[in-house]
Amino acid sequence: MQPIPIRTTVVGSYPFPGWLEFSTQHLSAFGAADIEEMANDAVVAAIHDQMQAGLDVITDGEQTRFDFNLSFYGFIKGIEPNHTETRKFGPPAHDQRGKHSIVDKLTAPNGLGAVKEFERLKKLAPNGPTLKCSLPGPYTLSGRLLPNKEYKDRWAITYALMPIIQNELKALIKAGCTEITLDEPSMSCYAYKEDTKNFVKIFNETVAGLKGKCRLSTHLCFGNFKGRPVGFRSLKPMLPDFLDMEVDEIHIEMANREFAEIELLAAFAEKMDVSVGIIDVKNYYIETIEDIKQRIQKCLLFVPKEKLSVAPDCGLSQTARWAAKQKLINMVEGAKQMR
Repeated sequence: MQPIPIRTTVVGSYPFPGWLEFSTQHLSAFGAADIEEMANDAVVAAIHDQMQAGLDVITDGEQTRFDFNLSFYGFIKGIEPNHTETRKFGPPAHDQRGKHSIVDKLTAPNGLGAVKEFERLKKLAPNGPTLKCSLPGPYTLSGRLLPNKEYKDRWAITYALMPIIQNELKALIKAGCTEITLDEPSMSCYAYKEDTKNFVKIFNETVAGLKGKCRLSTHLCFGNFKGRPVGFRSLKPMLPDFLDMEVDEIHIEMANREFAEIELLAAFAEKMDVSVGIIDVKNYYIETIEDIKQRIQKCLLFVPKEKLSVAPDCGLSQTARWAAKQKLINMVEGAKQMR
């Protein structure tokens, strides 16, 4: 099949409708059937907005995930919430996010819920574009779990989570998911101070044997909790090691960094397809169609059109829905014109 030049895609998350934000704070008022209906309605809204924009690849908007990591912890046995937050007041930042203590062996006997999400997406968008599911990788997923005597550091927790992620990836493929993104933003955030070779080893062990069974990608960014980055925002520490990641496509944010280091995309493009973040999810400036075309032109200097996808910098969950909708509409139209 001929690849689509300048393919339009998204990372994963999409803004909650206002009613869903309210409802999630009052779930005790709803019954199980109400909540399931609510989830379906929210996914329908996310599908509608993405298809109205004309994207080549859509997701369920991660409408049933109330936090990038913490939602998955509800499926993991052997942990419990830790209520000793270091800071509760002031501007919201990463040190105000919830953590969990490990109290037993880490298992997920019923999976992580991603297969149910994908089955819902298939049902609600049966004749839509390509359907994608995103899942956090084991290093990123380990980020809110506190070490203990058995799991002495983050690396040990990561390896304990790896088989859980592997099983979920295999289950998604078995369910018919042809496009999967394994999100590892923590790896790009900490590449400047951690062992990048070990990062790549962890990633490749997690996805071993899956390449060729689906279109496999990874998303690398520098954090977006409440619209704030968390890591040292440079691609240089990732190179050359991250070029050895076993993926079909790598997604890298560029727009909110004013396309700094864009020339480094050429090295990635030699090894894999490249999805470039050309929409700034942290900014309420709505990129015009002309902006999009100019940004794509920059990308084409370093990534061939048949290997290039364009997307928002990160998931859109932290961006107001009205802005996210128009940003996607303009992104798709600009890409179509550039084709």
